[in-house]
Amino acid sequence: MITQIAVTTTVGLLGWAYLALLKPSPPKVCGSPGGPPVISPRVQLNDGRYVAYKESGISKEKAKHKIIIIHGFDSSKDLMLPISQDLMQELEIYVLQYDRAGYGESDPHPKRSVKSEAFDIEELADKLQLGAKFYVVGLSMGAYSVWSCLNYIPNRLAGVALVVPFVNYWWSCYPAKLSNEALGKMLAQDQRTFRIAHYAPWLVHWWMNQKWFHALSMMEGNMAIFCPPDQEMLKQLSSAPSPGQEKVRQQGEFECLYRDLIVGFGNWDFAPTDIKNPFPDNEGSVHLWQGHDDRIIPRELNRYLAEKLPWIQYHEVPNAGHFIIHNASYCETILRKLLEQL
Repeated sequence: MITQIAVTTTVGLLGWAYLALLKPSPPKVCGSPGGPPVISPRVQLNDGRYVAYKESGISKEKAKHKIIIIHGFDSSKDLMLPISQDLMQELEIYVLQYDRAGYGESDPHPKRSVKSEAFDIEELADKLQLGAKFYVVGLSMGAYSVWSCLNYIPNRLAGVALVVPFVNYWWSCYPAKLSNEALGKMLAQDQRTFRIAHYAPWLVHWWMNQKWFHALSMMEGNMAIFCPPDQEMLKQLSSAPSPGQEKVRQQGEFECLYRDLIVGFGNWDFAPTDIKNPFPDNEGSVHLWQGHDDRIIPRELNRYLAEKLPWIQYHEVPNAGHFIIHNASYCETILRKLLEQL
């Protein structure tokens, strides 16, 4: 009898702990009863989910180049980039930005994976009739969606730009010494967070909400992760925040931020070095842009990928950090290089 009571009590406590500490609250899906309203245009994917998007530039019917820009961590389609209307007219570009699953006004995707990112992009492009090929630009965490495109839908790509791209320290292509040293340069709290996302993803919700230890530095506003050029850029951005950015986490942090960490730092079905050159006849190009002083993405790891993948054009920007896309001059250069005829 005592044993039965003990077992029952233990199971009850474990069940309570799971529900109270480990299991996230259901997301507040846009357009659902009690959920945030739907304001932006959306398309419905074949699995029933809705994806919100924003268009700019010249009309897609007249555009010579169609570019899909993929936002990073804790961001959205409403991110304002310094791309002038004059530049878009000159380059004849149509720009599509969208909320990745669970962000902003796009429905959560409980089965989100590296692979699903590419097929979300492909289906969105087809629903909006962008044509057989399009360009993709991945910003920071959004770059894992671009690696996915390169691996799963290379035939749909006209050109690629990876801008200060996310790295997974557990990609099998990295020498252990290199990845361990790069991870060791991160703040201790970030190292712990990345390891939990990789080794114990079921703990991420608890870890990000517990109060005993520091979790992800970026979400705590720890300025130590920003180099001087980034801190200066942050001052400029804070004076004119992007409209709509307040909607980034409105459906709940788990389905956007935490799932990003779980998917990004999880075990991938491929490593970037497994990818074949998507443009063997030089009909397009792949660019990787890295800020030399970036404290968020270790330059050593992206340098290594570029060395192993000679078809990637590697650009290391001196005296620059993680926010190079917000510098109008660099942003223009990134777009011109992407569209440059080889």
